[in-house]
Amino acid sequence: MVITVSRQFGSGGREFGIKLAKELGIPFYDKDIISMAAEDSNMSAEFMKQYEESAPGFFSRSLYSYYQMPMNDRIFIAQTNLIKKLAEEGPCVIVGRCADAILENSVRIFVYAPLALRVQRKQAMETGVPPEKMEAHVKATDKKRQKYYHYYSGKRWGMAENHDLCMDSGKVGVDGCVECALAYIRRLGGK
Repeated sequence: MVITVSRQFGSGGREFGIKLAKELGIPFYDKDIISMAAEDSNMSAEFMKQYEESAPGFFSRSLYSYYQMPMNDRIFIAQTNLIKKLAEEGPCVIVGRCADAILENSVRIFVYAPLALRVQRKQAMETGVPPEKMEAHVKATDKKRQKYYHYYSGKRWGMAENHDLCMDSGKVGVDGCVECALAYIRRLGGK
């Protein structure tokens, strides 16, 4: 069983994915997908990070060859190929990168939380940033993810119909979300 996790920035979605993978005893993939995809596609990991999870401009899609297409599209293709490969290798948890749209047969989970709690969570991790700047950063990151998701999947990011399970980590915490997901997965016939 492959589990894909989408998340609002600062909701604890990454932490949720790590804890869920540990509970299930399966591999966890997130930012390491960048370096793995870079290695598979002979691109620089640093270069990929620059373009990662950002949608290209309006005129970028046309009948380009692979080498003429925008770097964002090439990176998406490399990550898509790797995500499919990881899913074929066996059960795992994959966070972000449109994995839920790429692997439509996965257990698709979305983690969200109220804006104030997400800002507070990020401030606790990145001390010294004023609350108003952190709030702007959280909103901008969500907007970037929303644009990326829509561009590559054609779907609206964060919508319940695109996921099997949506959870508010602000109400039950990350550990509560893990418990809920485990119950859901057991009900589906997983571990």
